[in-house]
Amino acid sequence: MNRIVKYILLALVAILFIGTFVYLFINSRPKEVTYELVSPTTTSLERTTILTGKIEPRDEIEIKPQVSGIISEINIVEGDIVKEGDIVAKIKIIPDEGQLSSALSRIASAKISLSDAEQKHQRAKLLYDNKVISREELENAETTLAQARAELAAADDAYSIVKEGVSKTNAKESNTLVRATTSGLVLDVPVKVGSSVIQANTMNDGTTIATVADMSNLVFEGKVDETEVGLLSVGQEMEISIGALPDLALQAVIELIAPKGTETNGANTFEIKAAIDVPSDRTIRAGYSANATVRLAHADNVLAIPESVLEWGADSTFVYVFEEGSKPQKFNRTPVVTGLSDGINIEVKSGIDAAAHLRGAVVADPKKGGK
Repeated sequence: MNRIVKYILLALVAILFIGTFVYLFINSRPKEVTYELVSPTTTSLERTTILTGKIEPRDEIEIKPQVSGIISEINIVEGDIVKEGDIVAKIKIIPDEGQLSSALSRIASAKISLSDAEQKHQRAKLLYDNKVISREELENAETTLAQARAELAAADDAYSIVKEGVSKTNAKESNTLVRATTSGLVLDVPVKVGSSVIQANTMNDGTTIATVADMSNLVFEGKVDETEVGLLSVGQEMEISIGALPDLALQAVIELIAPKGTETNGANTFEIKAAIDVPSDRTIRAGYSANATVRLAHADNVLAIPESVLEWGADSTFVYVFEEGSKPQKFNRTPVVTGLSDGINIEVKSGIDAAAHLRGAVVADPKKGGK
């Protein structure tokens, strides 16, 4: 009985050994690799680049006060349309004590001069009536009196300007009235009633009361990499797409390519500006993020193949041409001359014709059996 069990175990071991040997032998034999066949097509190709940037008004004007003080009134809000000369705010003057004191002293001095001129005029008139002095001397006294009256009026007006910022003789053109210096849309009003403001001078830029821009005159501002800037030119057309307005495509024309690049994250880029054709029936806001598509080159009705079937040599390009009817598949390595590429397909100028069948990707993996 034990001998029978022993023989059975030996037979099982032998079967296992032979089965393993047969399995390894079968799997070690090379299997036929089948490739997808790709045919050239006649099509049109174009090479484009996409620039990222934003939409900005061509001219964005900051309105600043001509005097320092506190805002007492604001007549605009963001989104309002203003015209040049419109009053956008009023400023209350906080007078300087030194200037105020000087203006009061000037008034007092002018009053003394006027009183003296009036007395001298009365005396000259009396003497003239008694034919003691000449007509010329009387006229001189009248002139002095008129000058004294004018000086008092000027001193009083200067006091009004120092104290209130308003001229009594020209209140409509007062510096306390902040006027729009251009026509357009109010983009921003960064101050409120009660805010202190400073006039622009050599020491500071002054406080911005409002920002106004003409939103019918917009530009695209973006950057282009140094590897592509040489392919762009002033006057070249581009298409603008705005993420916030996916249904809108704007046409633009390049009007500026910066002569000097800037380094950004280790790469040199050049600023570019393009004038946008703004449709009258759409509202476009300043600061929208946008992409610009520029066509760098194009070729119509050319023979093209997928760029993935190419083999790149040191200074040559090759494809593998299928030998018709060969089983298993056989391919001939053939040099070709290529042209324009759009990143997916590439133009073939010579080396093959439209009837050629080229080796593409592997259809079945011999080891995994995948596709």
